[in-house]
Amino acid sequence: MVATLSQDQAKDQLLLQIGQVAVQSQVPIKTIRYYEELGLLKSSGRTEGRFRLFAHDTIKRITFIKRLQKLGLSLQEIADILEVHDRGLAPCSEIKQQLEHQILEIDRRIAELMTLRSEINELLDDWTPTAKTTTVEICPIIQKKAKLGKS
Repeated sequence: MVATLSQDQAKDQLLLQIGQVAVQSQVPIKTIRYYEELGLLKSSGRTEGRFRLFAHDTIKRITFIKRLQKLGLSLQEIADILEVHDRGLAPCSEIKQQLEHQILEIDRRIAELMTLRSEINELLDDWTPTAKTTTVEICPIIQKKAKLGKS
């Protein structure tokens, strides 16, 4: 059950309304609600006007979430990390493991992009435009390479 607090009680406990959290964290209200829905954030009650209230440390938590997102972690991975933290444990080893996995994924994507780059360069090196068009082929150069199994 979510507690309802008067605005005076909220100020006494240094709670922030969702709009204040949005401004201070530079994250839209809709995102804050979504994070709360996913369990990444927990509100500390509501005002009499039904505005969500959050502890001041919510700003640090949102900053942490956004940082991990920028490092490529999914919201589910972040939720797992925060769950460890919320149990009173330091999640540093979990974060390290996730970041090591991110490096492997980045390396895999780089290899895929390098292959794609080579394929595109090969197409461009062999580029000989044709003046005539057919109803069968849209761009014969691209389709010729595709027929040869180089797509």
